[in-house]
Amino acid sequence: MKSTSFRSAVGAVLTAALSAVVLPASAASAAENPAAAGTVDTATAHSFGRLADAVLTQRTAALLDTERSVRSAAPLAEKNVRLSAGQTRTEDTALSTLRTRKARLAALGEAYTSADTRVAVDRVRVEAGRATVQATETTTLTYKKIRGDEPATTGFQAHHRLSFAATADGKWQLTGLTSTDDGPLAVNEPSTARVAAGTTALPEATPAAISVPSRPQTKPAGSYDYTAMASYAEKYWQNYNPAYRKFNEAGGDCTNFVSQALKAGGWANKSGDSEDYRSWWYDTSYQSTSWVGANEWSWFTLDAKRATNLANVYYMGVGDVMQMDFDKDGSKDHTMLVTYRSSSGVPYLTYHSVNTYRKSVASIIASYPNSAYYAYRT
Repeated sequence: MKSTSFRSAVGAVLTAALSAVVLPASAASAAENPAAAGTVDTATAHSFGRLADAVLTQRTAALLDTERSVRSAAPLAEKNVRLSAGQTRTEDTALSTLRTRKARLAALGEAYTSADTRVAVDRVRVEAGRATVQATETTTLTYKKIRGDEPATTGFQAHHRLSFAATADGKWQLTGLTSTDDGPLAVNEPSTARVAAGTTALPEATPAAISVPSRPQTKPAGSYDYTAMASYAEKYWQNYNPAYRKFNEAGGDCTNFVSQALKAGGWANKSGDSEDYRSWWYDTSYQSTSWVGANEWSWFTLDAKRATNLANVYYMGVGDVMQMDFDKDGSKDHTMLVTYRSSSGVPYLTYHSVNTYRKSVASIIASYPNSAYYAYRT
């Protein structure tokens, strides 16, 4: 699997996507300037997909241990589609940010030797000289064997919205690329962390340290089946369990997914009013807020003594849970489950929104060095 192999899954999916494109009233006017006529032909739609693939593959390549000249390796301009000058500057900044993240990862003992990024175009819509493209990225990165106990790969699926603007000569320029997912960044998505003051609700969780401890801590035996929790999460991280409702469009599916895994490992329902954080349950028609809400889950967990806070995220073992407050505003934003722990003491997390398999805690910290982290021993 070569890191510079740019493969777009735009073929069959694109045929369906083109049904969303507004067709011109006059084929002659479209031939003169298809962008102005409010349509794109198949070749241009394919170019949208190839450009999305090139940009996202280039971002991924910036993280690799043996990065090549990704600017020349990716076809960032074609006959009828290219990056705008502003987006070119944005991507240059993005690559610089990602190389900094790679250096942070290296300092934490993590690197990637190769990667495979594929982009599928889900929908294309054209209106008034502008095109909006919805696309799904599937990326797999191969861990470099630094300690020798890393898992083979980490992977994720991410969804993006690309904005194109028509030029006077009927060509298109990429003017924006935005993630449409909730949850933490994909490792190849650049970001500047925001820091803000805030307060937390009670019962109050204790933030965990993110520095690598001098001595690793082993998780003691507990009353739950942690292997079952991990197995469940790794079975359904990408292909959702149809027995449960999804909450991707209702604030994110991360806590719902973790609750499912905890139940698979032995957590029992606790009855009560659905809005009372002291209850925790799911049934065929509804669920408690603590089942799906990150803050409510934390309040329930600490109040019911289902888990305790750990002093350091590196103390987590399989079946433990980590939460993040991205901007330190006092509200927890994301919930994840540890499904693998290396022999040298690095936890790897699996979660929904963005659907991710065995992402190291080191890579999450490298992307969000200024966020608040909470570790729970289940």
